[in-house]
Amino acid sequence: MTPSRLDHLLSRFSDHTIAVIGDFFLDKYLELDPALAETSLETGLTAHQVVGVRCQPGAAGTVVANLRVLGVGRVLCLGFVGEDGEGHELLRGLRALGAETDGMLVQRDRFTPTYCKPLVREADGRLRELERLDTKNRAPLPQELDLALIARLTRVADEADAVIALDQVQEPECGVITNGMREVLAYLAVSHPGVIWCGDSRTRVGEYRGLIVKANREEACRAVHPDSPVHQAEDIGPCASALARCVGRAAFVTVGEKGLVYATPDSAQHVPAVPVTGEVDIVGAGDSATAGLVSALCSGATPVEAAIIGNLVASITVQQIGATGTASQPQVRAQFARHAATWRGLP
Repeated sequence: MTPSRLDHLLSRFSDHTIAVIGDFFLDKYLELDPALAETSLETGLTAHQVVGVRCQPGAAGTVVANLRVLGVGRVLCLGFVGEDGEGHELLRGLRALGAETDGMLVQRDRFTPTYCKPLVREADGRLRELERLDTKNRAPLPQELDLALIARLTRVADEADAVIALDQVQEPECGVITNGMREVLAYLAVSHPGVIWCGDSRTRVGEYRGLIVKANREEACRAVHPDSPVHQAEDIGPCASALARCVGRAAFVTVGEKGLVYATPDSAQHVPAVPVTGEVDIVGAGDSATAGLVSALCSGATPVEAAIIGNLVASITVQQIGATGTASQPQVRAQFARHAATWRGLP
């Protein structure tokens, strides 16, 4: 890929409408100053003092943030929030990004899924993340909510250039991507062949049918070899192709610092990562790669070109410590200019 080809692909991002359906979380960061810690008179336990609070959309919201910062014209959000303060913050964060939230349903009887991330400020000023506090819904999605989300997905399929389905909740049937939703996604992928359909899942990526899938190495291996040890990056190709055969479409499998593998049912192509030095934070890297590669596919990129752009985006976001990062088009261009030789000779 040349700089002019990259410019051409990026210039088309603003023309696209991409829908993101799935589990939207609130990422809530609490910055703690240990020098201010107090001892509770009632319990004798340490009362940690919060000196900073940051909230931003997470999980499916991370994909949305990256799509918008990359310059995608319209991003449609389909999911739900609870009737709570976290839901208010999540919707406010999505709207601040310029995303459209008409498809986000407010539910009185559901939590807004939240990752609460305490960060302690070290003596040198750096932030160190402590144990995370998760708020998730552990009861099955109500049927009426499932059907309402399916109806909204069906409507937006007629106006979207791509649909990204993100299944973040590990407990079966408790998130947005239920068995029924996967069946509708498979049907719509057939009835709307001009749309890019992409599925991602923490634990069930192999259950999509007819969608391009994006998975990390562990997710891909669990999907096709649930009883075997996780494959290493150098032999991920056969596993990635097995996943592609399982879902009936191509698979993109991230392999950490090794980059991405693009696989069809019959072949696999390794696309190297950008070399990154220094401290890294991999939270949200896979979601940022998804945003980059799906936007590129909408713009007419080949799968390998899309994988390169996904790698570029992820290489930028992992260098943003203590936050779920994003990457802009100028950053992507600059990163490519520094590392274009990495992909010399790829088809």
